[in-house]
Amino acid sequence: MAERISYVQGDFLDDSTYQDIASKIECTGAKNAVFYLATAPRFFSEVAQRLGSSGLLQETDDGFRRVIIEKPFGSDLASAVALNGCLLKVMSEKQIYRIDHYLGKETVQNILVSRFSNGLFESFWNNHYIDHVQITAAETVGVETRGSFYEHTGALRDMVPNHLFQLLAMVAMEPPAAFGADAVRGEKAKVVGAIRPWSKEEALANSIRGQYAQGTMGGKEVVGYRQEDRVEPDSTTETYVALKVMVDNWRWVGVPFYLRTGKRMSARSTEIAICFKPAPYAQFRDTEVDRLKPNYLRIQIQPNEGMWFDLFAKRPGPTLEMEDIALGFAYKDFFEMQPSTGYETLIYDCLTGDQTLFQRADNIENGWRAVQPFLDAWASQPEVQLYEAGKNGPDAGDELLSRDGREWRDLNV
Repeated sequence: MAERISYVQGDFLDDSTYQDIASKIECTGAKNAVFYLATAPRFFSEVAQRLGSSGLLQETDDGFRRVIIEKPFGSDLASAVALNGCLLKVMSEKQIYRIDHYLGKETVQNILVSRFSNGLFESFWNNHYIDHVQITAAETVGVETRGSFYEHTGALRDMVPNHLFQLLAMVAMEPPAAFGADAVRGEKAKVVGAIRPWSKEEALANSIRGQYAQGTMGGKEVVGYRQEDRVEPDSTTETYVALKVMVDNWRWVGVPFYLRTGKRMSARSTEIAICFKPAPYAQFRDTEVDRLKPNYLRIQIQPNEGMWFDLFAKRPGPTLEMEDIALGFAYKDFFEMQPSTGYETLIYDCLTGDQTLFQRADNIENGWRAVQPFLDAWASQPEVQLYEAGKNGPDAGDELLSRDGREWRDLNV
């Protein structure tokens, strides 16, 4: 393998670099090429234009040319539209692979398989039986060496229009006509496009911005965000965000989707929790059974990949006592799991020309369109609510649900 690795040294803002790359490809005799843009996002357009003008994106009957682009894809709706326009001037949509490593994770891919290969799910996968959906991406780490990047991005831009909305789309999309790239991506784009555009007042009421302060993680004192390297001492950049969004279509009308993501939280966990409505009749109201908690279908994406139903069962004994049980499976108990970040699957898909797990232009733009009201509302009220490192965000994040008579699932359960 090492013998097949070579490189071209140069400045990607210098046209001669692209001429050198073309010469290197020609010397190897390779007909296929993938260009992975892992540069700072502000250079995406420039690099794409130079790839195009140098002829490196010209495909032949027996050779493809593809471009992988990392997130963030734009910083708001206008910049995402502009970037898509720039790319499509020099290449076709079928050559563009907008990568989101979450979509390469086994449990995320299994959402579609579980939903659409098991007939039992469709009967209750709607607003008649589902009360609400929670999507959480919690991290215990801080910004570490990414202070400068985070100052210009924040949790909303970094996580919501890509990672969290892609998870929402997997849960909420309609069944595709076929399991192919166009059909799957079309349904995902439609459901993200159905997210209700909040007014400024509604956006403020349905969002919480937080920033971690000094605290304790694993028995060790850690600094607050404003004390991190390359972070302004009076920064108002959010490291935590919680949102309530509504999907306005036939299946999901009236079902809120609560999204949260944050750094320096109590546990590392990425999870989708689908909360079902209570039984229509309080059968056990005259017994000593405590108030029954909601049933959840939990899809754990990390760290313990798997899927569980939270149900109730009678505890053996002469009295009527109930206990929570989790009915489900962990991937590691059924399959031999290889360590994976998700990138391995996606890069392989790019090489084979499968765009199913990559975002299309309309999906990207619909995601930013749904996020834009929050960005606009926050521009006039940039303050953030501080939360102690090791806690699960500011108290207002809990109040976002409690005012609706709901609560976040415990990250540590």
